Amino acid sequence: MIKRFLLGVALLFSAVAPHAQVTLEECVERAQENYPLIKKYELLSRTREISLSDINKGWLPQIGIYGQGTAQNAVPSFPDALSDIMNQMGTDIRGLGKLQYKVGAELSQTIWDGGASKSQREIVRSDDAERQAQLDVQLYSVRERVENLFFGILLIDEQIKQTQATQALLLGNLDRLRAMKANGTAMQSDVDMVEAQYLSVSQQLIQARSNSQSYRRMLETFTGMDIAGQQLVRPAADMPGNMAPNRPEMALFDAQDQVNEARSGTIKSSLMPKIGLFAQAYYGYPGFDNFKSMMNRDLSFNVLAGIKVSWNIGSLYTKKNSEQKIRIASDNIAADRDLFLFNTSLQTQQQVDRVNEIGNVMKEDARIVRLRANVRRAAESQLENGVIDATALLAKITEENQARLSATYHEIQLIQSIYQLKYTLNR
Repeated sequence: MIKRFLLGVALLFSAVAPHAQVTLEECVERAQENYPLIKKYELLSRTREISLSDINKGWLPQIGIYGQGTAQNAVPSFPDALSDIMNQMGTDIRGLGKLQYKVGAELSQTIWDGGASKSQREIVRSDDAERQAQLDVQLYSVRERVENLFFGILLIDEQIKQTQATQALLLGNLDRLRAMKANGTAMQSDVDMVEAQYLSVSQQLIQARSNSQSYRRMLETFTGMDIAGQQLVRPAADMPGNMAPNRPEMALFDAQDQVNEARSGTIKSSLMPKIGLFAQAYYGYPGFDNFKSMMNRDLSFNVLAGIKVSWNIGSLYTKKNSEQKIRIASDNIAADRDLFLFNTSLQTQQQVDRVNEIGNVMKEDARIVRLRANVRRAAESQLENGVIDATALLAKITEENQARLSATYHEIQLIQSIYQLKYTLNR
């Protein structure tokens, strides 16, 4: 019994529970999380780590293995007079052989690369930051698409409400006309006219509901949420407090500047000398002891080690042009930033004017609706008294419906215009 009682209470509360509500901010957040582009952030992060790992491995000892065989037309040898003397003494000195061969390995270790690896790491990080900023710009556009769908649903839902109200109004007048016809005070054509209008409005209601379902399905695709039976919360009409743009494009321009600054570091590092240790070891003929190799053709093991300093001054020739390219790239970025700010400022002013325009139009909406309702009620009374026909009544009903629908549309359009301004500013 207790279980049945608890189950009944649960069913009762579920029956009277209000529909779940969905906010615009929640839709935008879920859409950005659900958008396939979000996967690229992880791919960029993995690519950055791999690139940095490759640069760091450049400091590990570098080992190379080689083998070679050569044939030479001339080799070092003893003077003929000395060779003859040595031959008379029973010692055969043939000199170095013209066929030489060796198998060996080379080992090198960088001590200082002039800052090349540091500049390469900075380039990798700045390139990654630029690509992420580009993704932020692309992902930001999802917000506008979701907001348009959200406000489109709000407009259609208001159309459905007003259509249902008109439908109920027509149905009430249809019942009144049928009663009047039964009493002989109305004609069948009046009844048919109102009934036809009622059926036409019913068709409009079906189309509006279909459009609402279509928009909701598209919003569900963006957000990954089930909003078919949920109520969309109308956002507040709050103007942004700060009119300075905070768009992701600004971060992209900054990231591009960082890339240029990192590339300028490679110009400096290319002018620096490189210092490193090296070692060579090979087994073959001839060895480092040329005298011994002249006496016999035996293979030997040889080792050489030392420190190496290299300085390529060729970068001095292109240093000026390379720096000029960096400055031109920076100037291009600054020009793009100025153009973006100019267009944003122009668009902001247009949107502010649009908000003010709708606000001024809305001032008389309530009065227009009230007057149209008064006219419609007067027309209903005139119809009962036989002063007007059904055609005149339908015109008054249509005018009232249009006035109510326009008033509601203005409210939503005002909010949508404010959110378009917020999108432009990223506020």
